[in-house]
Amino acid sequence: MKTRFPFRLGTTSYIIPDEILPNVRYLAPLIDDVELVLFEVDDGYNNLPDLAVIRELKLLAGDHDLSYTVHMPVDLNFLGGQEALRQSLDKAKRTIGHTLELNAWAYVLHLDGKELLKPDAALSKAEWQEKALRFLEPLSNWLGSAGLVAVENLEHYPLDFWDEVIRLSGARRCIDLGHLWLDGHDPVPYLARRLPETRVIHIHGIDQRDHSSLRHVPGRQLLPVFNELARQNYQGVITMEVFNQEDFLSSRDVFRDHFPPIQEKS
Repeated sequence: MKTRFPFRLGTTSYIIPDEILPNVRYLAPLIDDVELVLFEVDDGYNNLPDLAVIRELKLLAGDHDLSYTVHMPVDLNFLGGQEALRQSLDKAKRTIGHTLELNAWAYVLHLDGKELLKPDAALSKAEWQEKALRFLEPLSNWLGSAGLVAVENLEHYPLDFWDEVIRLSGARRCIDLGHLWLDGHDPVPYLARRLPETRVIHIHGIDQRDHSSLRHVPGRQLLPVFNELARQNYQGVITMEVFNQEDFLSSRDVFRDHFPPIQEKS
């Protein structure tokens, strides 16, 4: 399955019940990209890779033509007070600092705006946008490019919620197709407009829970998405965002069996 598609097909760093490094050792011969799902809390256990792990991850990447995407901690808070902002920037800086040597394909980021969705929201969209842009600026500087930040669409938000921030900041997109399906949206028009500015795609099925195997996605939903990706010749990363071996292997089989053949250009 490696290098079979014009895009880099990947999955998460939590497929076998072990730490990041054993997962990457298992996955490296099988796929093109690993999403390093990092969480870091103020107190207690965290899974930021140390220098020895980073060195081995780099070796595995070189030996297997493997790339990495980094999922930033999901609890970064740019809407709280100055202390919350300081702590979140420090957390983001540590995450980037620990992984910068990997030359990651992208850093996937959630920009939370749930406060704006409340009927009595105290924050305006313009104020939210200003705070988001101020938060993105140092991240882009630490990475050396705003284009390495991939802002992910989340559930229960308007489809255009992040459009202006992405345009103004120079960040790219992480389109989560599972979130679109959960909200009852057809992803094809969304992809048709936004795929050119997309660096990463997350895809997963919905069964008893989210982030299930793609075998749970009906063909009438999945095949038009595959056809649109093929039509636009998408060449970024597609992450099968699942978290166990059975869901990974069956999702990979869905790509093998159903993604349209790549047409050779004459």
